[in-house]
Amino acid sequence: MPGTDTPTAARRETIAVVTVTYSPGEHLENFLTSIDAAYSGPRPHVVMADNGSVDGAPEAADEAHDEARLLRTGANLGYGGAINYAVAALRASGEPDPDFLLISNPDVVFSPGSIDELVDAAGRHPRGGAFGPLIHDPDGTVYPSARNVPSMRYGVGHALLGSVWKTNPWTAAYKQSEADVTERDAGWLSGSCLLVRPAAFDAIDGFDDRYFMYMEDVDFGDRLARAGWRNVYVPSAEIVHAKGHAAGRVPELMLPAHHESAYRFFADRHAGPVAAPLRAAMKVGLAARSRIAVLAALRARRAQGGEGGRA
Repeated sequence: MPGTDTPTAARRETIAVVTVTYSPGEHLENFLTSIDAAYSGPRPHVVMADNGSVDGAPEAADEAHDEARLLRTGANLGYGGAINYAVAALRASGEPDPDFLLISNPDVVFSPGSIDELVDAAGRHPRGGAFGPLIHDPDGTVYPSARNVPSMRYGVGHALLGSVWKTNPWTAAYKQSEADVTERDAGWLSGSCLLVRPAAFDAIDGFDDRYFMYMEDVDFGDRLARAGWRNVYVPSAEIVHAKGHAAGRVPELMLPAHHESAYRFFADRHAGPVAAPLRAAMKVGLAARSRIAVLAALRARRAQGGEGGRA
């Protein structure tokens, strides 16, 4: 695999890892300890932008890991907003800009050499703005993390049918379900783990912090492409993502946030008076779908006899 035989001394690219914490529990320690084997260059600095954890995990990590810095945001800024806050704090520290930003959820575990693979891919693709790994669910399933930007046609088809007809053609086209697992361009990459060039991040002013949660990575990838950068899928880099350790606890809050973000994404791209009826129909449809999804999630939670669980 590219990069696996690169001598440690030869790799000089600097990386700043930025993650967002919200009572991450044991995931955070697993995340931090997996970084060393994933990158053979200078030890990355890690900024933990904390959105209000109450479990003590970020404080414990700050104490145990010299390379990690706890940064309290002062409020729950959401994912994209906290990433922007952390990157601004990095710039304000006076330290030289890193060669790359590694933006990641704290419930990720990096496979050995995976960050090396992402950096190697950046060398192969100088116009690549963001690079995403192959993502495994905890059960080993490959998550479709490199997708097309949802058009009105495919986005609506996926939204309406994705949960009841898993193999429908609109969902398959959106998720790139039939695409080869090979290094390629994508419309957008999962924000759970992205290697990003600082110049690309700056070109679009980072994440749009109007997205509290969900769709911020779709918007980020789409705006990168519109600004002339590429989103590159790098399946030779592999990670495991626990997914939804925080969001799954409160589906009655998170599912509406997901649908609100979906509406914002489509409304931004279908602005103006001519598209007003389309926006209205989309808003009503997504609101109805959100209510159905929340009721289903609450029924499932009651059936399991618990108050939470992980999505």
